[in-house]
Amino acid sequence: MADGGTDDVGARLERRIEELLDARAPTSSICPSDAARAEDADGWRDLMPAARDAAGRLVARGAVQVTQRGEVVDVATARGPVRIRRPR
Repeated sequence: MADGGTDDVGARLERRIEELLDARAPTSSICPSDAARAEDADGWRDLMPAARDAAGRLVARGAVQVTQRGEVVDVATARGPVRIRRPR
């Protein structure tokens, strides 16, 4: 992606989500904060909106689902904690 800006962070977070899911059982899920922490252990809180955006792009490609209390939700409108998993 582009020039060292947000697009690069977003692409890195997409890769982190994929890597974290690949390292877990197919039935497991992760929190967007797991990807943010893997990217920046100290500044992960600032990356949370970008991590949720990255999950949304992966949903659009069919690579993941975002859930809340076990139900698939739209990450763009979900409020509160969400989980990311492989499609089932």
